[in-house]
Amino acid sequence: MTRYASVQSTRLGIEAIHDGVVELTGAEFRAVLEVHGTARPFEDDARLEGVLAGYAAFLNGLSYPVHILVRASPVDLTRYVAALEERGRQMLDGQLAELAHDHAAFVQGLARKRTLLERRFYVVVPAESATRAAFLGRFGGQTRATSLEPRREAAQRQLAFRCDDVARQLARCGLSVRRLDDVELAELYLACWSPERARAQRFRQRLDDYTTLAVRTAAPAEAEQ
Repeated sequence: MTRYASVQSTRLGIEAIHDGVVELTGAEFRAVLEVHGTARPFEDDARLEGVLAGYAAFLNGLSYPVHILVRASPVDLTRYVAALEERGRQMLDGQLAELAHDHAAFVQGLARKRTLLERRFYVVVPAESATRAAFLGRFGGQTRATSLEPRREAAQRQLAFRCDDVARQLARCGLSVRRLDDVELAELYLACWSPERARAQRFRQRLDDYTTLAVRTAAPAEAEQ
């Protein structure tokens, strides 16, 4: 008997992504910051303690919740190795070209022996929570699109202020912060939901070109019994 694995379609609770803001179902709004660590080593314990104290002050000073996300994903070295080999072919110095090819071979061998992981850090910043029912009750006589527009504008202003505040506080710890744009937000959500598909799929430059976002299994798997 041949059995097929179930194929399911699940809709994510994302209504829209616009101007660096994710609108979720229930009139909830989020912005996402990517955080990069310092390149400088900790020369002494005093500096390390200062960084930890700054991070503690950041957490203790928050007046709203945040979500700290750490993603570890396999590194795709295909482009890096191809760039090394191409650079080696273009080098006039024979010794440098040989070093480039040797390094490319070393990286390929290392990738075959172990899974190389890349860690990326994010802070998810929410706007002030407001349930859809409570909000629409206040604007009961208006259409959905019209009634939600003031909420969107207020959320955008609040998220801009909160993101600047988080970036300023983390900068005191020696961390650099960058806010994700629309395409980067969509790529992050897809990578969290379906990592395999995210490695193969690339979004267009404008998310307005999409009408629906759905994640499905690639193909039904067959099992013989």
